[in-house]
Amino acid sequence: MVIKVFLASLSGSTAIKKKQQDVLGFLDALKIEYAEMDIASNEENRMWMRENVPGEKKPKNGIPLPPQIFNEENYCGDYDTFFDAKEGNQVFEFLGLPPPPGSKKLEEKASEIGEEALISSVEAVKEESEEPGLNVLTEEPSDETKKVPREEEEEEEIKEEEYEGEGDEEAKEEDEGADAEDEEDE
Repeated sequence: MVIKVFLASLSGSTAIKKKQQDVLGFLDALKIEYAEMDIASNEENRMWMRENVPGEKKPKNGIPLPPQIFNEENYCGDYDTFFDAKEGNQVFEFLGLPPPPGSKKLEEKASEIGEEALISSVEAVKEESEEPGLNVLTEEPSDETKKVPREEEEEEEIKEEEYEGEGDEEAKEEDEGADAEDEEDE
């Protein structure tokens, strides 16, 4: 992608010269590669610029003044829209370029893409999971899952381990009866 800045090297207007210098200086500062397309010394450049600036962006007299900025064949804007993008810290978007590595915009975009990917993957897992278990979004047991509090499960496992191998069936039955009474009281 080549950024083309149409300018007039021989302009009598100090305002136009200042605007051109501002655009070129800012592109240099951001290390954005561009091509200067002089409309004062090259008739083809002047005609191409005039033909490719969209009608709604042309002034009332129909002749756009430099600087005019393009990304290849795509019109980006004039000095005023460039200035607005510069003030809004949106020059890369204005030029149709990806943000540079390490930029805040790139980090925001990566974060946004990461969040979207996370959400869509969680939704996909939720839709695909038909087996009883935990709901991945709320970490709550699904309706099909037996709802036994974790502490009670652990107590039952411990009691079973205590009784295994001891052969004391009566003690085991007494504890189970006491547990049943506790549950009825609740």
